Amino acid sequence: MAALGWLTPRRRSATARSVLAGEASAEAARKSTQEAAGTTEEPQFPVHGDDRAAAFFDLDNTVMQGAALFHFGRGLYKRKFFETRELAKFAWQQAWFRLAGVEDPEHMQEARDSALSIVQGHRVAELQSIGEEIYDEYMAERIWPGTRALAQAHLDAGQKVWLVTAAPVEIATVIARRLGLTGALGTVAESVDGVYTGKLVGEPLHGPAKAEAVRALAAAEGLDLGRCAAYSDSHNDIPMLSLVGHPYAINPDSKLRKHARRLDWRLRDYRTGRKAAKVGIPAAAGVGAVAGGTAAAIALHRRRR
Repeated sequence: MAALGWLTPRRRSATARSVLAGEASAEAARKSTQEAAGTTEEPQFPVHGDDRAAAFFDLDNTVMQGAALFHFGRGLYKRKFFETRELAKFAWQQAWFRLAGVEDPEHMQEARDSALSIVQGHRVAELQSIGEEIYDEYMAERIWPGTRALAQAHLDAGQKVWLVTAAPVEIATVIARRLGLTGALGTVAESVDGVYTGKLVGEPLHGPAKAEAVRALAAAEGLDLGRCAAYSDSHNDIPMLSLVGHPYAINPDSKLRKHARRLDWRLRDYRTGRKAAKVGIPAAAGVGAVAGGTAAAIALHRRRR
């Protein structure tokens, strides 16, 4: 009878590997059944009518080609806000970000300081008005149609869509409004009696700080982050992307592309083949004078709605 022992059922606890094997087998069977029935499509996303879901979009090289701050700088130079020397510095920093594919802390600080010194003493209302003009001159034609369609899908599903960017909040708000989005979290530059002081409110909204901004906004809006989506091109935004249930890598730099493939995140690349092959076309997310505290950014948006 001992020879027939293998026929006798024995109780054994399932190991992690056996559980994985079982789940994989069940999933394969489910897919096979779906294929036979001709129902292999993914569940519809975004889910229509899910008001506890929202979408968060990085701006630079995700929604728009290039860095918003540099386009804004071009417009200010055209309006004699600063001299050729400052323009050359902006151009060099833009070239560095595009070719090196990294955000050099020294260059980032120089760009922030330059932007703040340029607007110091000017009225907030003046920059808002100029921002509208600059959007039409330099930014409107640089919006990625593919990313715009993704944002519109969320809007059509009845969800809110936010820009989350290190660009000045005045610029980000103009872009969000022109695209029909809900609003923007961005740079908060200090102003007194409607005049810029040349200082920031808080610290840069960059990297992990973006995730904290999204987390705070989600709490204030009553959102379920597991049902939300986030979109970015930069590995610096991995904390924000990791926070939501539906992360997307858009025009990703090399580090984000590797990370997204490893975690099976969805990827979209709207660049030409030649540009997409380049290593690290960057977000330049930390270039501008960047957003201050999350509470200040949320409060600023609410005052403007």
